[in-house]
Amino acid sequence: MSWMTGLDFLDADGLRHDMALRLTGDGVAEVVARADQRGTDLSRDGARVLVTPGLIDLQVNGGAGLMLGDCTEPAQLRAITDAHWATGSAAILPTLISDEISVIVRIIDLIARAQPANPALLGLHLEGPHLGVAGAHDPAKLRAMNAADLDLYVQARARLGVLLITLAPECVAPDQIRALCSAGIIVALGHTACDYDTAMAAFEAGAVMSTHLFNAMSGLHHRNPGLVGATLDRGMRFGLIADGVHVHPAALRIAMAVHAPGAVLVSDAMALTGSAQDRFTLAGQTIYRREGRLERADGTLAGADLTLASAVENLARWTGKNIAEIAPMAFAAPARLIGPAHRPNAARHLIWHQGCAIARLEGDRVLPVMPG
Repeated sequence: MSWMTGLDFLDADGLRHDMALRLTGDGVAEVVARADQRGTDLSRDGARVLVTPGLIDLQVNGGAGLMLGDCTEPAQLRAITDAHWATGSAAILPTLISDEISVIVRIIDLIARAQPANPALLGLHLEGPHLGVAGAHDPAKLRAMNAADLDLYVQARARLGVLLITLAPECVAPDQIRALCSAGIIVALGHTACDYDTAMAAFEAGAVMSTHLFNAMSGLHHRNPGLVGATLDRGMRFGLIADGVHVHPAALRIAMAVHAPGAVLVSDAMALTGSAQDRFTLAGQTIYRREGRLERADGTLAGADLTLASAVENLARWTGKNIAEIAPMAFAAPARLIGPAHRPNAARHLIWHQGCAIARLEGDRVLPVMPG
C-alpha cells in the first residue's frame, strides 16, 4: 500500500503532527514522521488535514430508508451500515426502539446472522421496551422487565458480543440491573422520570451511562436533580445528540463544562440517513423531515436528522474547541464503552479539514463523505 502524507494523525494514543500514514485492508500498517517520505499528499489549501479513525455510533435506529425493526434480511442491514459509512461512521450499534418481544427476538437473530459478513455491525442497542417515559416510542409497548426478558438478554449478549440496553430504573429492579451487568450487558438509563436517588441506586447496581442526556428524562432541578443531575454529579458517561434541536447548545456546553470526559456523541439517526425521503413511519405514525428536525405531525421529536460527523462539527463549533478535541468523543469514547475486543473496521479512517469531515479512507482509497 502507498504512503499518505500532508496529515496530522489522531487516534486513542493522541495527536501526532506532520505524519506519513500507510494503511492496509487490516488497518494502520505504519505511522511515521513525514520527513522525506513520499506518497499521496492529502493536504488541502496548503494546510495539513486531520486523519482520525472512522466514527462509532452507538445509537442508530435506521438508514438507507429502513428502520431496524423493519429489516428481515442481512442485505438490509448492509444497506444501513453502508449508508452510515458514507457519512463517516465506520461502525454502528443498530438500535431497536420499544417493540413486541417477537420483534426483539427476530432482530437479535437477524443481527447475529449478519455480523460475520458485516463487521460494521457491533451488536445491538435495545432502547426499550422497559421505559417509563415514551417520548416518540409507542406507549403501548412499554412495560416492566420480567424474568423471561432477562434470560433472553443474557443469551443475546453471548451471541452478539455487544448488547447495550437503555432502561428506566422505575421499570427494572436493581437486582435485575446487576444481573444484566454481570452477563456483560452495557446498561444505560433513559426515558425515565426517576428521581436522583433512584438513578443513583441504578448506577450503584451497575448502569454505566445515560442515553441522550437531557432528552426524555428527569431534568436538573435545584431541589430534585433528577437523572441529569445524578449523571453529572456521579461523573457517568452520557450520550449527546448535538443537533441543536434535541439539546440547546448552551446545555451542551454546561454538560461539557461539568464532565467532558463522559460525553459520547451519538446521532440517534433514523431511516432517512442516506436517503432523499422526507418522511417515514415509526410506531404506526408518519414522521416528517422538516428543516433539520424529524417530528410527528404534532411536533414531537422522533429521532434526529443528523450524522455523527455533523455532531462532531457542531459540538466543536458551539464549544469553541477544535476537531481534534471533540472527535474522540465519537470514536475513542464509544470504543472504550464497548471494550477492546469489539473495536471495528481498523482500515476505515476519516479526513477532516477546516472543521469539517471532507473524505474517508478505506485502505488506500479516498472516498467522499456524503451529507446525511
